Amino acid sequence: MAAADSPDRLGFLLSYRGELTAARIRAALAVAGLHPRNAMTLMRLAPGAMSQRDLATALEVDPSQLVAILNDLEGSGLCERRRDPADRRRHIVEITGAGTAALDQVDAAVSEAERELFANLTTDEQDVLRGLLDRVVVDRGNHECGAE
Repeated sequence: MAAADSPDRLGFLLSYRGELTAARIRAALAVAGLHPRNAMTLMRLAPGAMSQRDLATALEVDPSQLVAILNDLEGSGLCERRRDPADRRRHIVEITGAGTAALDQVDAAVSEAERELFANLTTDEQDVLRGLLDRVVVDRGNHECGAE
């Protein structure tokens, strides 16, 4: 069997399992009516307020994408933006009480999804998987396929 035809190719396995995992996590996030990127944003804001620029860096998103995310969250009352009194050019972003409540719902639903998804893995195996996934090279800007 040619390597390209093999169902055991790591890229395909990771992609397929990733799609199924993403679908399960999206279903868990639906309990709070959140999209994954909105939930990730609230998770970053949970420890405390931060500048909009620092938030974009932490989330690894373009600042223009973050504006759209924050518009959604702010429109739903889950976060607030305000001018930094020390530097009026900067915006400070903070999770609201409603955002914290939504995040609590998300945490419970995602915890249940993770219990299901990783039921066949020990805690040590989950740690190994996390470490291996951290080492997978993913360049968001390089998705071209083909020979040169």
